[in-house]
Amino acid sequence: MSNRPDLSWKHFILPPINNEGKRFVLIFAAVTLLFFAIHAVFLGELLTVLTIWCYYFFRDPKRAIPQGESLVLSPADGTVSKIEEMVPPSELELGTEPMTRISIFMSVFNVHVNRAPMAGKILTVNHIPGAFVNVSLDKESENNERTLLSMETTKGTKIAFVQIAGLVARRIVTQVKPGDELKAGERFGLIRFGSRLDVYIPKTVAPKVQVGQLAIAGETILADLDVNGEALKGEMI
Repeated sequence: MSNRPDLSWKHFILPPINNEGKRFVLIFAAVTLLFFAIHAVFLGELLTVLTIWCYYFFRDPKRAIPQGESLVLSPADGTVSKIEEMVPPSELELGTEPMTRISIFMSVFNVHVNRAPMAGKILTVNHIPGAFVNVSLDKESENNERTLLSMETTKGTKIAFVQIAGLVARRIVTQVKPGDELKAGERFGLIRFGSRLDVYIPKTVAPKVQVGQLAIAGETILADLDVNGEALKGEMI
């Protein structure tokens, strides 16, 4: 079987969608048909647009995963919003030493399926209920609903990634538990309708992305654990 990506028109017009979204699409479609059936044409047309948007929100395209045990991949599609040193949340059980946190903001137009940044074993999974406010505000995001996951990679390094609900997001889906083994780029969950993913890596590791850069889940290399140093420098032009 060929490993080439599907570049046919079907891939772009009708991309595969995540199982988590199928019931939402069916609900939107059923309500749309109901409005047309009772001759509420305007509402039917409006719901048609929303049904199409819902389908594309839950799209789940295949990705070409870079190979390399030391590579840290983006767990989400979106924009790199922050790179900074932070003490990881205590729920991650990673100690009190600062780590480098790379934050990726997902808008409602991004693919929202989340993928494992590295291969390894899940150590902890902690879901914390909370508020739903703008995830671009650090103080507020600490109070948001979130799920915190730590992992021991195949190289023996401990990293972490955090799913954070946003202003519009109302549900975090995490499909793994402690002890599960994940491959790099493997799907592990999603967040509905806009949110943020944080990745914690050792502070000595040099990030390969910069703030403002677009990231693609499972494909964009955030860092290489074998490369120490300062964050990548660049400019937006």
